[in-house]
Amino acid sequence: MYQFSREEYEARMKWFVQARFGMFIHWGLYAIPARGEWVRSQEEISREDYMKYFEEFNPQGAGPAAWVKTAKRAGMKYVVLTAKHHDGFCLFDSKYTDFKSTACRCGRDFVAEFVEAARAEGLKVGLYYSLLDWYHEDFPHYGDRNHPMRNRPEYSNEGRDFERYLTYMHNQVREICTNYGKLDILWFDFSYDNLRGEAWRATELINMVRSLQPGVIIDNRLEVSGEGYGSLASGNPTPYHGDFITPEQMIPPEGIRDANGKELYWEACVTMNGNWGYHAADHYFKPASMLIRKLVECVSKGGNLLLNVGPDAQGNIPEQSLRALEEIGTWMAKNERSICGCTKAGIEKPESGRVTRNGDHLFFHLYENSIGPMPLPGISKEQIKSIRYLATGAEVPVSTSWVHSDYPDTVFADLGPDPVLPDPVDTVLEVVLKS
Repeated sequence: MYQFSREEYEARMKWFVQARFGMFIHWGLYAIPARGEWVRSQEEISREDYMKYFEEFNPQGAGPAAWVKTAKRAGMKYVVLTAKHHDGFCLFDSKYTDFKSTACRCGRDFVAEFVEAARAEGLKVGLYYSLLDWYHEDFPHYGDRNHPMRNRPEYSNEGRDFERYLTYMHNQVREICTNYGKLDILWFDFSYDNLRGEAWRATELINMVRSLQPGVIIDNRLEVSGEGYGSLASGNPTPYHGDFITPEQMIPPEGIRDANGKELYWEACVTMNGNWGYHAADHYFKPASMLIRKLVECVSKGGNLLLNVGPDAQGNIPEQSLRALEEIGTWMAKNERSICGCTKAGIEKPESGRVTRNGDHLFFHLYENSIGPMPLPGISKEQIKSIRYLATGAEVPVSTSWVHSDYPDTVFADLGPDPVLPDPVDTVLEVVLKS
């Protein structure tokens, strides 16, 4: 029987705080219609009409090994793959259904390929599992808020046995916790309306998961969705509490605290364009410069960033995503220490950018230059041991110029005569404080 232990909790969260940056991968049959992962629900496609994508599914592209290598080059430390999304299609070889990739023409267990590739690259392994299932006959159809047949009275729920579905769901979770070695993250999605907590037999589910994967980190969506914090935030955690909060498609204005004011672990999950699954007509991709700054923003507020890619029907990550991830990786190669293992700085956000911190190392992320020397608010000259450009290690002197003599309590860094920062996206100054 699982019982909350603060000591055990902090121990299993340690790597998560160190990592800070991960890749979410949404992929499945919905990559073929290429209108996003909710296409079956949004267009109210029947099970019979959706099966044509199952018959067609035979990806010949790059696949899991390439996805994981891309994540590593981008500076990501963990990867999370959708083992089963809401449409019920499984990327793993479940013995409880034939609606799975191993029963398709390709005959491949993509979860097995994925976890092997991730471990080979030294990345932490996460699997996403949807609590919803629009394929299973015993999941509520008519009247359910999300089911594709919600508006079709001929798909009445009479004769459907939700307990039978829950047994199926629990059995599949047991499979992914048993058949694929050590998991670092189990990402459930999602609770809504009356389907929350014990409606999923959540205590039973978590007791099983913790017995099979005692060190796994679990999100908070057995209780909530992308909105809501869950019971850990209340200070009275249920057995199925989330280990971290999961704001979706936004970054909290500040860090997240529980009812007693204690900082909570959180992870913003964000798409690179407007969809999680592949969408051929969605070209609204966020530029790499924006994503780098959003990563910094998350860390400066004590959180992680889980950045999504949606491979196409052949299993290839879109070119726009690849280009952005390459740029992010170039920046991370030089500035990773300002991200990994860092958190809130405990000082006010400066006008020039943001600040992250790891112990006595402050990292000033500069987004815009100053006229004259650069102010470094929140610290005093007496505290400073050294200032360096993080990317090159070059020394940055403390300014003694007369131009800031009216501000004797503010430290200014002498960046030299060039009015343009070395990195126009984010130039990082590493300030080491005296012990």
